[in-house]
Amino acid sequence: MRLVAVLGSATAPGRLHRAVAEALERAARPGELTVELIDLAEQRIAPADGRPPDALGDDTAAIVAAIGGADAVVLATPVYRGSFTGTLKNLLDHVPIEALRDTPVAIVAMGASEHHYLGAERHLRDVLAFFGALVVPTAAYLSARDFADGVPDDRAAGELDAAIASALALARAAIGPLGPPPLAARRP
Repeated sequence: MRLVAVLGSATAPGRLHRAVAEALERAARPGELTVELIDLAEQRIAPADGRPPDALGDDTAAIVAAIGGADAVVLATPVYRGSFTGTLKNLLDHVPIEALRDTPVAIVAMGASEHHYLGAERHLRDVLAFFGALVVPTAAYLSARDFADGVPDDRAAGELDAAIASALALARAAIGPLGPPPLAARRP
């Protein structure tokens, strides 16, 4: 199995990067589960302008391929203006429907406080419905108070582990499509 986590931050790695990277390390099982962390702050992604990812000459095609080849995906984002980042949205605008359709996805969001806990999750769920992704029913939400000296506390680590475990359980169940194809996948 292959788990790909995409961190939608536009700035240098920080607390959320560390928390997700450590959760992936805990989840990895040599020979059974490989994990990959893609931090968008460390990648070059062109603006989504309708060109195919292979024509962009940057990291877009490789990231889209990694997502499309994953058995489960984690989308992690800091909360910007009550939603997920534009950096992550731009990447998702490049991703074809088939790459996430029927793919288990866990959502992880982090904000300065608990006041914005539903913003990023709700908006990501809307976008993931477009793809027909199998989204884990609850998201992991971290705030500044979940960290001491940049290290996630046990509760935060537990939430991340539970989100990842849920996405992997859905992937292992291989339950196939649920419901009709998403509207965006219907052909005239």
